[in-house]
Amino acid sequence: PPGYGKTTLMEYVAHRLGLVFVKVNGPALGHQVTSVDPADAPNATAAQEVDKINLALEMGNNVMLYVDDIQHTNPELLQKFISLCDAQRRMEGVWRGQTRTYDLRGKRVAVCMAGNPYTESGETFRVPDMLANRADTYNLGDVLGGKEDVFALSYLENAITSCKALAPLAARDPKDVHVLVRMAEGEEVPESALSSSYAAAELEEMKTVLRHLFRARDVLLRVNAEYVRSASQADAYRTEPPFKLQGSYRNMNKLAEKIVAAMTDLEVEQLIDDHYASESQTLTTSAEQNLLKLAELRGRMNEDQKERWDRIKREMVRLRTQGGRDDDPVTRLTGTLSGLGRELESIRDSIASATRPNDGLAQVIEKLAQPPDLASALGPTLDALVQALSRMQAPKVEVRLEGDDPMAAAAKLAAQAEALERRLAPLVDSASRNVDDARALHEHIIQLFDLVRRMDAKLRETYGI
Repeated sequence: PPGYGKTTLMEYVAHRLGLVFVKVNGPALGHQVTSVDPADAPNATAAQEVDKINLALEMGNNVMLYVDDIQHTNPELLQKFISLCDAQRRMEGVWRGQTRTYDLRGKRVAVCMAGNPYTESGETFRVPDMLANRADTYNLGDVLGGKEDVFALSYLENAITSCKALAPLAARDPKDVHVLVRMAEGEEVPESALSSSYAAAELEEMKTVLRHLFRARDVLLRVNAEYVRSASQADAYRTEPPFKLQGSYRNMNKLAEKIVAAMTDLEVEQLIDDHYASESQTLTTSAEQNLLKLAELRGRMNEDQKERWDRIKREMVRLRTQGGRDDDPVTRLTGTLSGLGRELESIRDSIASATRPNDGLAQVIEKLAQPPDLASALGPTLDALVQALSRMQAPKVEVRLEGDDPMAAAAKLAAQAEALERRLAPLVDSASRNVDDARALHEHIIQLFDLVRRMDAKLRETYGI
């Protein structure tokens, strides 16, 4: 995810390993670049970035090629690096107009790529499978098993320089940060554990600010986990809109800049509300649904927000089932019929489960009466139990169809039939003008109408309505 310092991390790794760091800007390459030949680039900026790729390959040793923001590039370009992940460690390139094959076996060469889950248009970005299967993949926003505490602590460590009250800790022993965190969490730690001396007022201010940061960090951790979970989900299986608000180190730093010791818990919560209200503005039409999901994650939804969120989720599932506005009428009609079929199946299952014979009482009586040795051992107690069970009234089986009485069920079914005819008739008329087999489709719809009407008549006849 964005905001976790991917570029900074790779620069640090290259520096520690003694590698020349060659950075390629993904947005400058764009989606039109599909070749490592600079002559094929659509503009001078893209050609310069392609030249950097070939420069790193030409250097051939002690170099790290870093391609940043690959979600803005074309997957066809990324496929050119697949051969580097195989045992041959070779790649084709173009240097000064001449094609070359670079053999990097045994060389100190690293190729790193960094990207985010979504493109600039909001669509999900996908790395080519052949490349993802061969390369080592790391998600900086995900939490490794057993490392939850370390990951949570990293939010505080990265926010120290952004918080005015905690900024002096950046120039002191890093262990002091861990000691102060333990103090702020309520652990009894002597002040002698600190490597530097702090005034009592300064120490109390730091602990208060850290407690406020704990509250902000917990929210960001939940937001981050939901962001990662939502980004890994296919659109076809979603039951709610994608969640695109982020809970990264960058968000933590923005909040840490504004947190002071004089704040109350309520003011910290309001600060988080204001922060994400501002962040959501970049999502345009998705702002409302993301803020509602955030309120659900934080447990701060009121009844109106909960009702609105449930309505959005139901409408999303309905629209996905029935097809979008760009789909042809037959597709939309098929989606509507499939939804109606599922509703009829649920009605059938409800009726079947309600009318299933309840013979559990008879089986209990039969089992108690069968074993002669048990009856003789228990004697009068068993006889009294059998007589009491025999006098019990047989269970009353009642079938309900979402209503409290048969008339309500019949009225609902009749209304369903009218709504079905009213909604599907325009679609059938539209399909008849565009589809050659509209006559057969029309006959199936008429049969469906007849089926619903017969069910309505059967209910009225059964209950004497």
